Amino acid sequence: METVTYETDVIAWAQEQVRLLRAGQFSLLDIEHIAEEIEDVGKSEKRELRNRMSVLLAHLLKWQYQPERQGNSWRRTIKEQRKAILDCLDETPSLKPDMQDPHWWERVWADAISAILKEVELDGLPESCPWAFAEILEPTWLPGEKV
Repeated sequence: METVTYETDVIAWAQEQVRLLRAGQFSLLDIEHIAEEIEDVGKSEKRELRNRMSVLLAHLLKWQYQPERQGNSWRRTIKEQRKAILDCLDETPSLKPDMQDPHWWERVWADAISAILKEVELDGLPESCPWAFAEILEPTWLPGEKV
């Protein structure tokens, strides 16, 4: 039987690593690649949070800067992203410190601005996020509207 490696078939490799773990055959484990995969799980969670936040911010910006195009679709996206972000933070509390990291916010904001500018030319967009974190996730808050 051919030996499955991380490089040749990651799924078959993972299944083999699970089998070895459950069988208590620890000396046969591919520790280095297992460690990489565990690190990647954390990176994936962080990436999901960042992507969801940038989508939310982009839609809040569109809501504020394109009032003539406001509609249920944007409102629904804003609501869905808020819920997904809160779920993500609830399921993975260790991501909460990222929300206090100015560098993280700069990257998220840059992603949001980039997404908007791919769709439409808008002038006067802020260089940094003008809203407080609590506002952004407030279920009923929308820029330019009274809560």
